Formats: sequence, structure tokens, C-alpha cells
Amino acid sequence: MTKLLTVENIEVFYGEFQALFGVSLEVEKGETVAIIGANGAGKTTLLRSICGVLAPAQGQITYKGQVISGRPAYALNQIGIVMVPEGRKIFPSLSVEENLKIGAYNNRPGPWDLNKVFDLFPILKERAKNGGTEMSGGQQQMLAIGRALMSNPDLILMDEISLGLAPIIVKALYEVVERISEAGTTVILVEQDVSRGLNSADHVYCLLEGKVSLAGQPAEISPEQVSRAYFGV
Repeated sequence: MTKLLTVENIEVFYGEFQALFGVSLEVEKGETVAIIGANGAGKTTLLRSICGVLAPAQGQITYKGQVISGRPAYALNQIGIVMVPEGRKIFPSLSVEENLKIGAYNNRPGPWDLNKVFDLFPILKERAKNGGTEMSGGQQQMLAIGRALMSNPDLILMDEISLGLAPIIVKALYEVVERISEAGTTVILVEQDVSRGLNSADHVYCLLEGKVSLAGQPAEISPEQVSRAYFGV
């Protein structure tokens, strides 16, 4: 497989508070990679660093052979990196359709357009003229994923897409993630639900207090290893 993304020994701060300590990972093209860990482990900080919201103080991030550390999010969006943020961040003043069209502002070529997203999420077509925040939490999560796909990414980062949703909705969303991966898009998932993350991924990384505590293929990792890496005991 072709290496798409490499994160090498990055250290990230919020002011004087250090959130990541020498974190490294590799992502192959077409993979689904899960980042697991407890609250405060550094999972969201890692995604924000990859997509350009945060700049590492040390270390390097390489995408398609180019160093992208410190480049702004809009520039990384133009080369195929997009994030589905925790909390969805739907624009309340825009309709469902307008929220989706915002995702295509970079005019990046690719397979995803409004019709393809409506095929993936038929409910969004039904609610196209509704306000983006007038829908249920699960439907808003579909909208956030659809908006990200409208940018035709090669790498999509998904932060806690199952948070606060009913199990039946979570199952449907993860079926969509599988379809996105099968269509050729590389996926990095942040997930607190360990079993969900392990079952959905080709590789998994566990973070503990800002450091990688475990890495490998899910089939090769025992529950005991996961428990020690997750809780640090």
C-alpha cells in the first residue's frame, strides 16, 4: 500500500499546557485508522494538528510526501484533507442544502456532489430546504459527514461521530463510513467506544495522556493490552 500520511514525534501545546508528547503514526492510502483513548488523552488535538487547526511546536506531519506541518486548514482542505468535527458545527442560519454546498467551496474535483451525498443520506434530500439545526442529532451528523464529502477529500478525519447518538443511528453511520472507505477515501476515526473503533479499523492507535500507548492491527491486539493502554494500569 502507499503511505498517505506520516506523523512524526509531534508535540502540541495549548499555551503553556502540553497536550501531545512525541506522537507518531502512519496511515496507508485506503485504510481506516481508529484513534482510541479516554477523555483528555489528546485524540482531538491530534486530529486538529493533522488538519491544520493547530501547529505542532515540534515534529513533522507529511501528507503525500509533502511536509504540511503548520499549514492552515483551508490550504490543507484544498489538497484533500477534511475534518468532521466533534459537535458537528452545523451553520444554524443555513439550510441543509446550503450547509452541504459550503463544503464544496474549494471546487476540488472528485466523485462527490450534491446528488451523491443525497444518495448516501436520503433524509438530507427530504430535508434539503430545512434549517441545518432543525434536524435530529443523528441527521445533523449525517449532514456534517455529507458536508465534508462535498470537498472531495482523499483523507477524512472524523471526531466522535457516535457521541450522544442512539445505537441504531451509530450503526447506520458506521455502515456509511465503510461505504466511504470502500469508495477509496482514507479515514481516521476518533472513537471513545473501544469495541466500535477496533471493529471498524485496519489499524488502531491508543492515546494515553498525550502519548501513544498502543499501536497495531486490531486482530493482533488482546483485550488486556487495550485495557492497559487505555487506562494506564
